[in-house]
Amino acid sequence: MQVPNTALSEINKPMFVVGSPRSGTSILTWCLGQHPNIIPLEESGWMGNLAIDLAIYYQTGSARGDYSLLGSMDVTKTEFSAVFGKSINDLILRHRLDLDRKRWRRAAGPKIPSHCFVPQYDAKTRWVDGTPEYSLHICGLRNLFPEALFIHIFRDVTSVVRSMLHFHHVSGQRLAANAQEAYSYWMRTVSNCLLAERAYGPSVVFRIRHSDLIDTPEAALRSVFSFLGEPYTPECLEPLAQRINSSNVPADFRIDSRETDPSLVEQAMRLCREVEESSQPLEASPAAIQEIEAAFDKQVQFVATIASEYRRLAMEVDRKSTIIQHLRARRQRSNWRRSPLRALRESFRRGTRKDGRYPAGGNAESGAPGGE
Repeated sequence: MQVPNTALSEINKPMFVVGSPRSGTSILTWCLGQHPNIIPLEESGWMGNLAIDLAIYYQTGSARGDYSLLGSMDVTKTEFSAVFGKSINDLILRHRLDLDRKRWRRAAGPKIPSHCFVPQYDAKTRWVDGTPEYSLHICGLRNLFPEALFIHIFRDVTSVVRSMLHFHHVSGQRLAANAQEAYSYWMRTVSNCLLAERAYGPSVVFRIRHSDLIDTPEAALRSVFSFLGEPYTPECLEPLAQRINSSNVPADFRIDSRETDPSLVEQAMRLCREVEESSQPLEASPAAIQEIEAAFDKQVQFVATIASEYRRLAMEVDRKSTIIQHLRARRQRSNWRRSPLRALRESFRRGTRKDGRYPAGGNAESGAPGGE
């Protein structure tokens, strides 16, 4: 049975801010979170992997057609994933006051009594997640949340690489080991976001430039809220004054590209110019949909293969462990059986007289007690 349209429409329209790390995903998320109807979530990081796992479980549950549980009930892949997505949405909305209370407590400090807490999120019905890694999981998130909307915040590659390489000076955490890794990650995330733009069209994915958010913040946010179907509120500008999680890159900071593949840098710079000089597609592309779904299926098969190989190796380890335990037990029994003879020989060695002769009653040739 196909999932009813009414059931899908009950799944709220969550929002995901995607893009390369250090592109402004965090600050845009917090800007949106100042809206009276939007809850800003902490970066989650697990929903993309859950979408992959659910696809694997669906394959298992429908592998034998009508002789499988899901197959026998005509449960579609879309319905299977969307049910879990609705549960996540309900869980977040159910606990939104707990999130609000903890954030208030951290900000207020321990000396402020709890009765001073005034809930802010009770009336909020939508949420936004700004996990940058979700740039690589847009198709999977669409399976979980068929009504989800995505804001792709784009920042030029040079600024991103400089920020990624300098980030550890501020936070102590390295986002990239070197320029090669930083350029590669920018390419992966931005390329996947651009593919999602082509696949789902402007009604699902909206592109905003980081430079527009900084230079003309009100106009940029108004365009985002128009896409989201929410009215603009001036409070959403407040986080921009704080520059949340800014790496404060010095003007004289330079990218060390000596060990970076020049072709990778050129490829990234070329893609960056193309994006800066063009607007996003005006409609969805069936070919791009096939491409992004094929990429997701490839992710699923890779993880499924890894999981299968892990189970095989785990079973092999268990079998080897059983053999080792059996051999260890045999050795212990063998040692126990030899120990009386070893003790007897040791007692005779200690009882030998200094002149080399055994005490009376002993037998030097046999090394055992007894007569001649």
